[in-house]
Parts: sequence; C-alpha cells; structure tokens
Amino acid sequence: MLWEDRDVRFDITPQQMRVRSGERMIDKLESIEDTKGNSGDRGRLVITNLRLIWHSLTMPRVSLSVGFNCIINITTKTVNSKLRGLTEALYILTKANNTRFEFIFTNLIPGTPRLFTSVNGVYKAYTSSKMYRELKLRGAIIQNKQLRILPQEQIFSRVNGVWNLSSDQGNLGTFIITNVRLVWFANMNELFNISLPYLQIASVKVRESKFGMALVVESSEASGGYVLGFRIDPVEKLHEVHKEISALYSVYSQCPVFGVEFVLQDKPNIDDEQLELPMEDETEIDESVNDTADVLAAYLADGHHHDREPVFSPELGLAIEKLKEGYTLQTLWEVLPS
Repeated sequence: MLWEDRDVRFDITPQQMRVRSGERMIDKLESIEDTKGNSGDRGRLVITNLRLIWHSLTMPRVSLSVGFNCIINITTKTVNSKLRGLTEALYILTKANNTRFEFIFTNLIPGTPRLFTSVNGVYKAYTSSKMYRELKLRGAIIQNKQLRILPQEQIFSRVNGVWNLSSDQGNLGTFIITNVRLVWFANMNELFNISLPYLQIASVKVRESKFGMALVVESSEASGGYVLGFRIDPVEKLHEVHKEISALYSVYSQCPVFGVEFVLQDKPNIDDEQLELPMEDETEIDESVNDTADVLAAYLADGHHHDREPVFSPELGLAIEKLKEGYTLQTLWEVLPS
C-alpha cells in the first residue's frame, strides 16, 4: 500500500523512514531547521521522488514525512529562527485527511538556495508525472491511433479487437500494454479511453460475464474502485493477454516506476539509499510525554484541526465558512484600528 506520497506523518519509525521499492533519494541537506515545530533543533532534510523526510540530528525519533501529493502550496516566508535569526525560509502548506498542516524549513547554511531549488524542482517533477500514478479517463493520451509514450515508458504489446463491456452493446477498441500501465481506446473515437497504471490495479482476472469469458480488471479504492470488463476473441488469446498483464503487473509491483525525474545541478555525494540515523540513548526516551495531539497541534494551519462547516450568513445572503470563536463579520472587515 503506497502511503509515502499521500500522507503526512509525525515521529515516524525507522522502518517508515526507509525508502520503499521504487523510491529513491534525490537530495540530502544536513543543516535544516524545522522552524515551525522544532525551532532551535538542527536536523536533516531528505528529498525523495515521493516525499520530504526531516528528522532531528540529536533525537532521530523526532521526525516528519510529508508526501508530495499532500502539498497545496510552496512559497518563501520571513521567519525568526532560533539558530539563524531573521531569514527567508521555505513555507509548505499541506492537507491530509481533511486537516491542514504547515511546515517551515530554514537552511542554517547562509548563501545557498539548494533548499528552495531542490524541493520546488522535485515537487514540479512529481506533479507533472501523474499519468504514472493516477487513473485517467478520456484523456489526451492517443494521437492518430498511437499512444503518447511517457519518458520512462516502454510498449510491450498492442492487442486489436478488444471489446470494452462498459455498455450493453460494447465498444470495439485496442489494448496497449506497457511497463507502467494498461491503456484501452475505442477505434471509432480515440478520446473514449482509459489509462490505468499498474499502481492503481487491485486485481486482474478472467471470469464469466453476460458477454462470455472476459478479462476483468479492478482498480484500487483510491482510484475509484472501477470494475472494467474486456472481451477478447478467441479465448486462447484472452488467456494470453491475461498472462502477459499479470506478469508485467507482478514485475511492476517488485520495482514500481513512479515517473519522477529530477537532476540536481550540483549533485551531492549520496552514495546510499537509506538514511543513516545517529545513535540515540534509549534511556532518554520517555514515551509518556510523546503526545501525538501536541505534535499535530504544532503544525496545524490556522489553528484548527478540520475545515469548518459552511453556514448561512444573513448579512451576506450566502453560505460562508463558520467563523472562529470570538470573531464576527464586522471585525473581519475592520482592517484599520479606529
């Protein structure tokens, strides 16, 4: 279950900190302060193709994992760092499980923009490669009956005469099987198509349907939980296609291709794929003070856990987000003191 790019986690275990299959370390910065939650504590920031990982160098159990899919906005902000004073820092706003968190990272080495360039560059590479990881319906993926190939994609098979069983009469089309996804498009209308990455496939089976034996592909709950049926004649060919897709799906599961490509201008010496954590005296760990709620509160944006529900405003005549305690519409409009 891929969670690394889709979740924000605090005080993660060493196992959760290790890069998973297909995840790779792109940059590692040794003198980064988590100014919002751990001001005054020198730490390490690791940038992978899926997430940002920060941990304290003195207490490695104090850590963060911020998935790129949770990020709403990245910008800079002037902050007052305990270790560096008034300086420009990297500000990241995120949303996970209907809760907004904000993170502020300060580079303690003056005169280097690598924190900003690396995080922004990898995040842009992540957002521009969603076709590797997300199911797409009716996308601009086919041109003149040919698949628009992704940079790390290889086509293995093209299967003609594949019926999509999503409607009563069915639609005749073509399968294109690659190393990262399964693509089907209608012969009469190439805009009627589906691109299903192996990452979002829950199962691939051959079973009986009202149209006869069919290839049934189920997508993950995260992608909508679609059940897609395809008929391929003769049955021998159907089983061959099923066997090929199952084999490629198995290979992909062992070594996923996430599609995030970014090359550093001044590449540091990153000779290992795991984080080398400094040893910590276990006798100093007091689990009783490890209050998860306090940790979350330190990073909450706007000081609330969840988006407030909409309410009707008689003054404005429309629905607005419920105001915080002690606030009124009048006070919000009073920008200048009286």
